[in-house]
Amino acid sequence: MNPDRKAVWSALKGWLAAILVIAGCAVAGAPAGAASFQPLEIVTKNGVQVFSVEVATTEEEKQTGLMYRKELADGKGMLFDFNPEQEVSMWMKNTYVSLDMIFIRADGRILRIAENTEPMSTKIISSRGPARAVLEVVAGTAQKYGIRPGDRVGHPLFGSK
Repeated sequence: MNPDRKAVWSALKGWLAAILVIAGCAVAGAPAGAASFQPLEIVTKNGVQVFSVEVATTEEEKQTGLMYRKELADGKGMLFDFNPEQEVSMWMKNTYVSLDMIFIRADGRILRIAENTEPMSTKIISSRGPARAVLEVVAGTAQKYGIRPGDRVGHPLFGSK
């Protein structure tokens, strides 16, 4: 290979490496797993609150959840399906956004709400009873909309909407 071709080839390899690094960073920052959004309703004393949620059903989706995301819009969330109903434990490792975790029984009734969870924490957050699913929404959502244990969640996981 002549010196000019060698220099061009070396420059091309450098550019290709840079492009691969940039592409890798873009993929790492993108939401992984459950990407399709579904409607979910919570019937409270104050009325019906509608959310648009990603559903995490595979083990990989449930393990990753909302990790690495820098923001979560009001009205958006992630619904984790833990069928069959069971004691569920969550944590906030690698999760930058404070969340409200809403633990939901198989009948669609809210069992418990862990409000304003601590970002990046490895502290275990338990359902404190059998739960079919967990809805994660931005911190303050339960307070803002008056969501309480006993409220009904409407979504196909619970045989409704």
